[in-house]
Amino acid sequence: MVSIVIGGVIGSGIFLVPADIARNVGAPLLIFAVWIAGGMLSYFGALSFAEMGAAMPRAGGMYNFLREAFGPLPAFLFGWTLFLVIDSGAIATLTVAFASNYLPYFVKISPFGQKIVAAAFILFVVIVNYVGVRWGANLQNLLTIIKFTALAAVCIIVFIFAKDASASNWVKPLPSGLSGSMFGAFGVALVASLWAYKGWEGATYSAGEVKRPERNLPMGLLIGTMACIVIYAVANMAYLYVFPASKIALSPRIASDVMNIVVGPIGVSIISIIILFSIAGAANQNFLCSPRVYFAMARDGLFFKRIADVHPRFLTPHFAIMVLGLWSLVLTLLLETFQALFTYVIFGQWLFFGLTVAAVIVLRKKRPGLPRPYKTWGYPVTPIIFILAALFISCNSLIQQPKESLFGLLIIFLGLPAYFYWKRKSR
Repeated sequence: MVSIVIGGVIGSGIFLVPADIARNVGAPLLIFAVWIAGGMLSYFGALSFAEMGAAMPRAGGMYNFLREAFGPLPAFLFGWTLFLVIDSGAIATLTVAFASNYLPYFVKISPFGQKIVAAAFILFVVIVNYVGVRWGANLQNLLTIIKFTALAAVCIIVFIFAKDASASNWVKPLPSGLSGSMFGAFGVALVASLWAYKGWEGATYSAGEVKRPERNLPMGLLIGTMACIVIYAVANMAYLYVFPASKIALSPRIASDVMNIVVGPIGVSIISIIILFSIAGAANQNFLCSPRVYFAMARDGLFFKRIADVHPRFLTPHFAIMVLGLWSLVLTLLLETFQALFTYVIFGQWLFFGLTVAAVIVLRKKRPGLPRPYKTWGYPVTPIIFILAALFISCNSLIQQPKESLFGLLIIFLGLPAYFYWKRKSR
């Protein structure tokens, strides 16, 4: 379970979004504040998700929590958005980064060849998860160990061997002062950091297949989330140790640039390999967990009936895995840049995150007799902080990036006619 959380979170974000964050907030203290705020929000969310996951250890995770608290419509809209944008879009951006941004460092590939590699990448991960949960979990464990250890080693190498580095970059320049525009920029930067933290929630989707979920699910969420906060904070310290914030803002591949300065071209090769492993692990986590949501929706008669099929031999939601792979490939062929999705993905996702954490409070009132092997630490303070933060993130995104955010809303509202169609059909 810890490997599912860490493997799903550490993907391409920590290597790609530091430039966006530095460009928005500028001062290194604010950069650290953004990463810590994003991590703590993810941690507070994990606290609440752990309570509901332990109480309702069924396939589908957030879908089940929303259905129990608010009814089938919000639950369906979550699953609909998850399929169309959130996780399929995440897989697409990861695949584009793998085939177009980092693999060409080792092998020169034409644009058409990159599409072939992207298709092969998705096909490989689909097959691994199609033939059994254990195969997908084993791949996840291996990739998580490799990339977590390698990322930690890179940070150590930077601190030991970097020349002309300066710890003063961790502090200077100081923030210019509080203002409304600074809060807006902080919110935009926070969206970027939350993309890098995306994935911790996926562990709840496959709760129905976890041994001793009442113990392993909360522990996996909490340990995995805290481990990601620590490694992200250390990685940003390493970046700033070599480059000031102003140079990080101009570097779309900051990890590669840092390793090039510290140990030369061989360092760029090392970090590129790590990034490829990280991307593969994050994509695998989506295929390992997300199809369980669509499976749960189909089981309730709110999605295509065949999505609820379980393979007679492998005991996996095989059709759901194939459909997710196919739609992710379509998005991959349509996408051109990493930035094409993450704003409206995070906008849509955090609307449902806030609603799901609110479900903890609702279910405490609505179903007080529900067995809760684990209860949210800091209740009700930590859930309320998370809900307020989700509202801030969503509202700030609407103000600062209205085009992307409104597109996210459009995707959600397009689920309304689909919901009523499947609702009527199931009757």
